[in-house]
Amino acid sequence: MPLITLPDGSQKQFEQAVSVMDVAADIGPGLAKATLAGEVDGRLVDAAFEIDGDVSLRIITARDDEGLEIIRHSTAHLLAMAVERIFPDSQYTIGPVIENGFYYDFAYEPGFKPEDLDKIASEMRRLVKDAVPISRAVMSRGEAIQFFRQKDEEYKAQIIEDIPEGEELSLYRQGEFIDLCRGPHVPSTAHLGHFKLTKLAGAYWRGDSNNEMLQRIYGTAWANKKDLKTYLHNLEEAEKRDHRRIAKQLDLFHFQEEAPGIVFWHDHGWIIYTQVKNYIRQRLRRAGYQEVNTPEIVDISLWEKSGHAEKFIENMFLTDCEDRNFAIKPMNCPCHVQIYNNGLHSYRDLPMRMAEFGSCHRNEASGALHGLMRVRAFTQDDAHIFCTPEQVQSEADAFLKLLYSVYHDFGFDDVMVELSTRPEKRIGDDALWDQAESALAAALAESGIEYKENPGDGAFYGPKIDFKLRDTIGRIWQCGTLQLDFNMPGRLGAEYVTEDGSRKTPVMLHRAILGSLERFIGILIENYAGKMPAWLAPVQAVVLNITDRQDERCKEISESLENKGFRVDLDLRNEKIGFKIRHHTLRRVPFLLVVGDREVEEGTVAVRTREGENLGSMKVEDFARHLESEVARRGKKES
Repeated sequence: MPLITLPDGSQKQFEQAVSVMDVAADIGPGLAKATLAGEVDGRLVDAAFEIDGDVSLRIITARDDEGLEIIRHSTAHLLAMAVERIFPDSQYTIGPVIENGFYYDFAYEPGFKPEDLDKIASEMRRLVKDAVPISRAVMSRGEAIQFFRQKDEEYKAQIIEDIPEGEELSLYRQGEFIDLCRGPHVPSTAHLGHFKLTKLAGAYWRGDSNNEMLQRIYGTAWANKKDLKTYLHNLEEAEKRDHRRIAKQLDLFHFQEEAPGIVFWHDHGWIIYTQVKNYIRQRLRRAGYQEVNTPEIVDISLWEKSGHAEKFIENMFLTDCEDRNFAIKPMNCPCHVQIYNNGLHSYRDLPMRMAEFGSCHRNEASGALHGLMRVRAFTQDDAHIFCTPEQVQSEADAFLKLLYSVYHDFGFDDVMVELSTRPEKRIGDDALWDQAESALAAALAESGIEYKENPGDGAFYGPKIDFKLRDTIGRIWQCGTLQLDFNMPGRLGAEYVTEDGSRKTPVMLHRAILGSLERFIGILIENYAGKMPAWLAPVQAVVLNITDRQDERCKEISESLENKGFRVDLDLRNEKIGFKIRHHTLRRVPFLLVVGDREVEEGTVAVRTREGENLGSMKVEDFARHLESEVARRGKKES
């Protein structure tokens, strides 16, 4: 007689063993129809899972995060089933859930064509309509290998051969299709109606370039039509906002094969870059940071002492000179310790805040490079704070205030925070970890910041806080970080003299707000769709004549605004004013200043925004004050 406890504390007693679905049906037919799976004593199980004892049960539906993941995993199986039906000579390999969707890798010698995605999706929709039941079976390892070899599914057999002897394996069947999987899965294909196949790509078997090339089909799946439609709209919007596309339209930067993963900045792109850099430089200086600059090429011995060579050697660019081996620096921290060590420090000197716009290089795989988002050469708004253990909380608190203020200035107010605590493999005693984790948690609490805890996900050298930004179309970007390091200062000989004259190793706080400047600028371009706030816009205003009679006045206005420090273009081309307005609107110039005979006579300019809003006629001085106000507002939203 199983006694089942539900999340609200209520209990249900049954005369005999029951499935998760039976319990849902007992609660109500609506819940039974929505049930995808269950969580029994903390373990996810299929809706058909039989309960024969006293347990805690949570019914999983599409409203739950776990439910959406189950839908996506089951849709990957639905995809493989459809491919097997249409292309019987293909072999299916692996099909995991990824962010916002899933993929499945197939071996198919002729290769899929883009138009095949529509055929596959049509077959998937037929299978959804058929509501094919999905059931779980168990096989021994040997039986499973034999089963898949008989089906000519050699890749699946290879996967199973890597599983240790003696393990029992679960397989899921839907109609004639069977796949190896831990599960759980939805009860039938009827729950899988809201999907779209998005693209084809190549993928090496087991991610090894020495292995054969497979074909990967990507898809997205959602709990309902509305969520799918929203996602597809955002996907389309993201494509329009792609920073590489906008960079070409606005002449900001480019990449080329002679320098893979390294940016060629053009004038307008470099203006944005320097504006961002100078803004951060001013904020750091006001916050008590000293700015330093360290060598880009350093003897490999320093990276061996710091531990970076052991961990990152494959991603480091190496060179040699006069029988010495050097590394182009992949990060700044070991070099900052060298500056700290260049003199004896007392506890009175701490905290010491050291910032650098350090040029770093990492040998990222060519397949991972992605515009400004993943490059081989980048600059960080990097800083390290050397402090005593007792100063950690106050330094963390000051950093949080600075970080949120900076994000606010760039127009990001939706910030997600994660606190990652001690991993199983770590250095330092538990008392030090207790103190560090408590200090970071207290700093978050003191600032009233809600956060998610990631137990065991800290670095081996200390706990950390990560900061993620949500942009205007809902995408999440990992940017800032605050990491406590008990390891590197000691490895590199950093110490300070305490009040009693003894020597101790300082705590080192690694911190960044923007992260890579290149990547952050890519995020800004996509967030604003290239319509940069006035303070960042490469050209803040353009002065346009209607006929050549206004040329001299336009030159005077342009010169006057430039003398006030604004970035202004002058367009005196012999073109219709409508054409010129369209041209500069497409260039995303914030303000268009039109000058005709009346404006010359009245000493004004007719002001339009790139959004097409007519702000009317203004004296040049009044417009300058308006633009100054816009620049001062930075990216902050209007109240």
